Formats: sequence, structure tokens, C-alpha cells
Amino acid sequence: MFSLLIQWQSAGKSFKYNNFFSVNLYRKTLNLIKPNRNHQASYLSYIKELGDEERYPFPLDFDHSDFPAMLARIQDFEQGLNLPTGYVPSSTYWLVDNSEIIGVSNLRHHLNDQLRTAGGHIGLSIRPSCRGGKLSVQLLQMTLAKAAAMEIKEVHIHCYRDNLASAKMIEACGGVLDSEVLADGEVVLRYVVGL
Repeated sequence: MFSLLIQWQSAGKSFKYNNFFSVNLYRKTLNLIKPNRNHQASYLSYIKELGDEERYPFPLDFDHSDFPAMLARIQDFEQGLNLPTGYVPSSTYWLVDNSEIIGVSNLRHHLNDQLRTAGGHIGLSIRPSCRGGKLSVQLLQMTLAKAAAMEIKEVHIHCYRDNLASAKMIEACGGVLDSEVLADGEVVLRYVVGL
């Protein structure tokens, strides 16, 4: 049996996170769950709140007009079915506070050459109205625990060099800068987290 314990401190309080994927912080209970029909209204309001901003991770771009079909597509990605060229199997998770989706992460099960160069294992975002409270660090920690449960030993997490908030989040979760590469005219920082 594999078990992972993550600890962090915030506002002078120490928190522990074990592999049951639930965190109690500031009177919020955060859970990392698989996408499901029960959260359709919250998901649709999340997408509306994003407006025209670029969506991360990529499953947020899936057509959501047929919600059950979108969920089936997410499940196909997890099972490695019907993947477009260049994609690898991946799991999508929703960070939920009570019944509200406040973040989304996507964990690639392995990397191909393209993703190893620029892309990495994990993409995530926090709902715009919930940003600024270190929720991204918690979401990344919880997603890293999922990676550990999949026995991924080295998790590659990439961000653009001008995205200082993402770089700080990755470093706060143990990311060590491995290298920088130029991809599509932008410098990508490539971090590695050993599990």
C-alpha cells in the first residue's frame, strides 16, 4: 500500500494532507474529485467566469454544450481512448469547496517527447474569483499526491518564464528548476518534483 503525507504551513498553522485527498483550511473543506454530473451548474458558471481568457488545463476547452458527452470525453482521455495525435492519457480533477468547483487540474499519466520538451505532467487553474489565496499551491499538492499514487517518480511541471505566480507555486511544492527551453517563441521553465 502506497501512502503519501504532505505538510505545509500557512498563516502560522500547520496542515497535513494524506492520500484521502481532503484538506480542511480556513473553514473550507477542499476535495479533489473526478468530473461528474452533480457539479454541472458549477462547471458552467466556472466556464462563464473564465470569459475570453486562455483556459488551462486543456479539458476546459472541451465542448460543454452536451455535458454528458464532455464527461465521456474526459473519461476517454483517462482510459487512453480516442486520443488526438500527440496527446497521452490523462486524468482531470475538480477542486471543490462544498458544491462549488474552484479549480481544475489535469495529470498526464506519462510524457511523450513533445510534452517532455514543453507541457509537462500537470496543468491547472483556479477559478478567477478564487485566485490569490494560495489555492493553486493546494491544488498542485493534491494533484502531486495523485501522481504519487500512480507511481510517477518524477513529475515535470512547466510554465512560461513570465508567469511568476506559476513559478512560485511550483517551487512552493518542491519543484526544482531543471532547464529552460524556447517553445513557440516563449521561454518555458521546466521544473521537476521528485516523489
